[in-house]
Amino acid sequence: MLFLRNRFKRLGDTFNNIIEKPLLTSTIVLVMVATLVIGLSLKYYVNDFDSFWAQILAEAHGMIFDIAVIGILIFWLNQNGQIRQRIRFYKDEIDDFRLWESEEAAFRTVGNIKRLNRHKIYEINLVNCFLARTNLSYANLSGSNLNSANISQSSLIEANLENTRLNQTNFENSNLNQANLKGAYASGANFKDAFLIKAQFESAFLIKSNFNNAYLMEANMQNSYLMGADFENASLYKADLRGAKGLTVEQLAKAKTLYLARFDDEIFDQIKTSLPELVGA
Repeated sequence: MLFLRNRFKRLGDTFNNIIEKPLLTSTIVLVMVATLVIGLSLKYYVNDFDSFWAQILAEAHGMIFDIAVIGILIFWLNQNGQIRQRIRFYKDEIDDFRLWESEEAAFRTVGNIKRLNRHKIYEINLVNCFLARTNLSYANLSGSNLNSANISQSSLIEANLENTRLNQTNFENSNLNQANLKGAYASGANFKDAFLIKAQFESAFLIKSNFNNAYLMEANMQNSYLMGADFENASLYKADLRGAKGLTVEQLAKAKTLYLARFDDEIFDQIKTSLPELVGA
């Protein structure tokens, strides 16, 4: 009895060892099945090889068709499913870190933004997200919602923020040089001390936005909405404000310089009369 028990134990250990190795298991199963099939088919090989071989070739063509159509289709569906799952995971993680004001939350959120961009996802919900002191240069957030987000002291060089919602968003002391904010909704946004050199604000909604001490050299603000915007101590050297709505001389009087800035004729005549030192300085 003891001998049999040890024998069965060794057999069990051997079996477990085999099934723990997928390649070895597959090889053993292949050899066993091949031996069985070839053994049962041996008489056909000997007595009617030509007819039997034709049937094998027909089955081979069917197998190729299955691989080409069904296999590739399943692979494509599986790949797309995995991509959708990853996109869902990145968005869920952004939601998890929303309202969490920490360095880890900011950098994890930025990482997820960049991963979504790689999947050509640009419209992202970033409302109330904490993104301070991060690098979003060259990121594409066109059409995204960043209302009330904190993106202060960050780098957004050449970032695409076209048609993005930026109401009450904080960009204080950030670098948005050459960023694209065309058609952005940025009412009440804080651009204090921000670098906005050659930034594109064409047709943007900048109502009551704060440009205090901002660097707007060569910025394009054509046809933008500037009612109540604060330009105190802002540098508007070579900025283009033609067609701007709601812009007044009183707002511009607080600017640091308007040298070579471009305005509609009506407001430019008022500036030359009441603010000659800013135009010529």
